[in-house]
Amino acid sequence: MHEVEEHERTAEAVQKDYLYHAVDTVQELDGHGRVKKTQTQEFDRFWVEGVPIQKLTKKDGRELSAREQAKQDERIDKEVAKAKERLAKADAKGKPTDPHGNDEVTVSRLLELGSFSNARRVMLNGRETIAVDYAGDPKAKTRNRLEGVIRDMAGTVWVDEEDRAIAKLEGHFLDTFKIGAGLVANIQKGTSFSLEQRKVNGEVWLPVEADGRGTARMLLLFKFNGTFREVDSGYRKFKVSSTILPGMGKPVESIPQGLKPHF
Repeated sequence: MHEVEEHERTAEAVQKDYLYHAVDTVQELDGHGRVKKTQTQEFDRFWVEGVPIQKLTKKDGRELSAREQAKQDERIDKEVAKAKERLAKADAKGKPTDPHGNDEVTVSRLLELGSFSNARRVMLNGRETIAVDYAGDPKAKTRNRLEGVIRDMAGTVWVDEEDRAIAKLEGHFLDTFKIGAGLVANIQKGTSFSLEQRKVNGEVWLPVEADGRGTARMLLLFKFNGTFREVDSGYRKFKVSSTILPGMGKPVESIPQGLKPHF
């Protein structure tokens, strides 16, 4: 798992050159488990100045208006500025963070917050993987908010044996998890999730599908009370000069748009 962590950090540098398209579908269920509402959103996801962002492009199949597009550009510009500020503060304190400047959990801490067990070899999408089960320890002491999430989870991780990259993970929450009395984050007990990644262009592992079931909300990042599904596709190389605000730098593709992942 320490090798996985090291390889994930190396892959992050390569990921910054990629843009991809995400389609999110959220189904709200009634008390009998029947679908009462379905909503879809489409995003372009890429990196700006070292910060991963997502730009909304469609709602329920409808293209955004010029005003809505302008709001997206303004939101992204603010998001990048805030992330860079958090990263600078964390760097000054020597704190490990994710690319957004938020708290990060290292493998060393994972082993203190829970344990891995039952390692076994499993074929997944034609590749050899090592699957390991993870169980958090509800009594473990946490140092930040994210550690609280990790501590209250249990699941399975599939690691590609050759590349030491995460090919798939599944998990569920052992207890209800809240931050800021539920205003910042609220994930109900039993909520489950999964994520699958594939190797793209023979150089980096990137997501192709994610699913969730239950009740969860995390600021503006995601919200569902029922089921959630995301499908990612259309990976292509991409570079951005500065920001995506009009007149201040526009995305520049470095290779043809039609490039697809090699699965």
